[in-house]
Amino acid sequence: MAQESFHGHAGLRPHRVAVLVDENTNPFELGCATELFGLPRPELGRDLYDLTLCTPDDRTLMRGRFFSLTETADLEAADSAGTLVVPSRPDVDRPRHPALLDAIRRAHRRGARLVSFCTGAFALAQAGVLDGRRATTHWQCTDLLRAQYPAVRVEPDVLFVDDGTILTSAGSAAALDLGLHIIRRDHGAETANTISRRLVFPAHRDGGQKQFIERPLPDLPDESLAPLLAWAQERLDTPLTVADLAAEAAVSTTTLHRRFRTQLGTTPLAWLTAQRVTLARRLLERGDTRIDAVARNTGLGTPANLRTLLRRETGLTPSAYRQRFGPETHCTSRPAPSHDHITGPDHSAPTQPTHAPPTRRNE
Repeated sequence: MAQESFHGHAGLRPHRVAVLVDENTNPFELGCATELFGLPRPELGRDLYDLTLCTPDDRTLMRGRFFSLTETADLEAADSAGTLVVPSRPDVDRPRHPALLDAIRRAHRRGARLVSFCTGAFALAQAGVLDGRRATTHWQCTDLLRAQYPAVRVEPDVLFVDDGTILTSAGSAAALDLGLHIIRRDHGAETANTISRRLVFPAHRDGGQKQFIERPLPDLPDESLAPLLAWAQERLDTPLTVADLAAEAAVSTTTLHRRFRTQLGTTPLAWLTAQRVTLARRLLERGDTRIDAVARNTGLGTPANLRTLLRRETGLTPSAYRQRFGPETHCTSRPAPSHDHITGPDHSAPTQPTHAPPTRRNE
């Protein structure tokens, strides 16, 4: 049977995504899924995804009774999608529609990618696909998720969790973080950066960043890290150190660490390394630079260091990464090689011929 890779740019058809919309779904996360996976991308010259909204009933009332969805596909349409997205629903104590849970289980059995936004993780847990897996949800609900589903390995303090074929995000705007991570994983950093500019949203907030940081507004405007971050990003090809960052900010290294922890939820070194790796990915995707030059021009120093950090981030060597995401891959019809954020085989889903959005049998 023909298989559809998660990496849609290497195939003839966009990767198919189904959003499972239950009654009382939050419109914000549904909007995030539509923005990320459902809109045309004329700036890229191709469509990355083919989005279908699937609902258990003919009419689905959204949260707050703001509006209803009609003329959507039924849940069986999700059976031909390579990725299923479950948005947030605030009433986590109320069971999900049985047909929606069955659609999740069918997708899991055939190896499709499952994605939840915010409290959508409760639907995945209720379907039984999160047992023994790492997951997160909105910080206000992590204790409840752990209590209701003790077999789930809840990570309460992160923006999103990539556990291979199951990815979960924290609350609200973290859906955009996870969506851009998926686009970066499927199509590379350059494509994700282009879409983030259209969204006017940060291109890369690492999944391990804290989802909620309690802090007062800074007393002094010069405590903002924004000028320092911009300064550093213009100098990634130089051997910057944490001491260099502290000197530019005119603070001690201890104060700099405190500000990074408070404002970004990470350390200066971790932030600097992530920026260098992201730049390396973009250079590799452009395909016009040797590996040793990429290492040098991103401040990573040696090809060995570049290889180690890129493998840790993507599971790929620099050569394999460029082969997959370089400019020549955008027009090829050859299948994409396997890729998983953690070591393991690529999971894919059956494809179907291109067709109009499916409708319900009773319409």
